Amino acid sequence: MRKISIVMACIVLMSIFAGCSKKDQEINETSVKMNTVISLKAYGSKASKAVDEAFKRIDEIEQISSTTIETSDISKINQAAGKEYVKVHPEVIKMIKAAIEYSKLSDGAFDITIGPIMKLWGIGTDNERIPEDAEIKWKLPLVGYNNISVNEADSSVKLLKEGMSIDLGGIAKGFAADEVIAIFNKYGVKSALISLGGSSIYTLGKKPNGADWTIGIQHPRMERNQDNLAIIQLSQQALSTSGDYERFFEKNDKRYHHIINPATGYPTENGVMSVTMVIEHNTTDANMLADILTKTVFVSGIDKGLKLIDSIPGVSCIAITTDYKIYKSSNWRIPLIQLNSEFTMME
Repeated sequence: MRKISIVMACIVLMSIFAGCSKKDQEINETSVKMNTVISLKAYGSKASKAVDEAFKRIDEIEQISSTTIETSDISKINQAAGKEYVKVHPEVIKMIKAAIEYSKLSDGAFDITIGPIMKLWGIGTDNERIPEDAEIKWKLPLVGYNNISVNEADSSVKLLKEGMSIDLGGIAKGFAADEVIAIFNKYGVKSALISLGGSSIYTLGKKPNGADWTIGIQHPRMERNQDNLAIIQLSQQALSTSGDYERFFEKNDKRYHHIINPATGYPTENGVMSVTMVIEHNTTDANMLADILTKTVFVSGIDKGLKLIDSIPGVSCIAITTDYKIYKSSNWRIPLIQLNSEFTMME
């Protein structure tokens, strides 16, 4: 059995900084929050205040969105499933509404009501196991975004079936990154690198020396820092990666990973092992959207997934398959620098 710790992020950051004046002093802080390693690097005269406020905001988001904090809005919604509406913070309403929207758009490939199935598998916990098929069939009727009722008039949410549960793990980090950007903008930070677990990244402006930010995309079958798939350069863009190597266990030479197909209740098996999404800065809620769409494409598969991405302005992605081929959406324009020779770019 193999486990990936929260420090093992799916993207390796490779940022080189040069010659900053006092006016653009570097503030670089790292902390474990939202069950992952969060790194905020910012430049500017008010960068220290911006980073401090950003971490406080991330704490606030975790307190309302975590499934492991009993007093969170999400825990309260899950506890009241099939019984009553629960009044929640506006931020939770926003995340749930976005999740429902893209669940509809993806025909259910993305579904935050996957909670009961995730609990059966326990992937990434001390209780990971292969559930019996009968267990999965018993829980599958509890999965379905159509059974989430949102009452915006009084900011409340109800799950219509008892035993249902929602999990914002595939969206909350992206939402938090968007909130960090808003704080950085408020304090006049023009140059920053925001990394939430390495899988949700935003490059604010350029480096102080005027260069783009350099990001290494992890090889899906190598340990972190061991090798890259490729290197890309970004500026003013949101990036998210999801892969079958982030949280998984192996039994009888078979990999069981955490990206569950809501239709089957089993880890997705369609030949995809990694998806990297890049979204332009002028796209509303860019980081939250990037988080959602990486999981959506992973579950949807190459053909359906890339067709969806091609229909959304400002969004592009690459998907890597288990036969080491790289497929890209039609609007992917980012060069893959130092592309690993094991991989083949498909045209």
